[in-house]
Amino acid sequence: MAVKIESKIVDYAVAKPTDLPAADAAAEAAAESSAAIEHMHEELQRPDRLEGQTYKIKTPLSEHALYVTVNDVILNEGTEHEVRRPFEVFINSKNMDHFQWIVALTRIVSAVFRKGGDCTFLVEELRSVFDPRGGYFKKGGRFMPSLVAEIGDVLEQHLRSIGMLDQLPLDEHQQRFIESKRAEFEEAQNASSDEYPPGAELCGKCQTKAMIIMDGCLTCLSCGESKCG
Repeated sequence: MAVKIESKIVDYAVAKPTDLPAADAAAEAAAESSAAIEHMHEELQRPDRLEGQTYKIKTPLSEHALYVTVNDVILNEGTEHEVRRPFEVFINSKNMDHFQWIVALTRIVSAVFRKGGDCTFLVEELRSVFDPRGGYFKKGGRFMPSLVAEIGDVLEQHLRSIGMLDQLPLDEHQQRFIESKRAEFEEAQNASSDEYPPGAELCGKCQTKAMIIMDGCLTCLSCGESKCG
């Protein structure tokens, strides 16, 4: 608000932080604190050393495995605002058939990481890619619509491990239900709890071949999905 001064100015003084009202002082302190927090952005320089994790992808479509490495940068290290954010991704393989699109994919994904903000949308974008020749089942019976989708699955694992995506564990009731169904099946079929039966069907919810008929109803031994509700 403008204030009109009617008399002549004969003196002035610079206000000190201690002279400011409490609300203004608190706002100024909050602004300074916010300015001190380092956020991910394109101008952030790559540190000499980054921490990361490497994931192995072995598909029936190729003789050689792919190794996906995601490196993270730690922002505000040693403070209460410390966070870990993905900074770059590399994909290596002896198979050179996919070299061009793999290089393009790693550069684009790394650029999105460095842009800052929410990069979790990449998971759904990659997992929604379907191979026109058909997908495949990975170890454990889970269906993958394409190699790109499995790279998206690896990215999801990594984002969950660093806290950018929430973990989605089964609740207590679901866990007890699945354990009871596994126990019933083992007792009846003498099967191992680490493997799903050979004749299991594909679950539409978790994409795992773990649907078996229990009590006259199709039930998934992986996520608890049931056709009978």
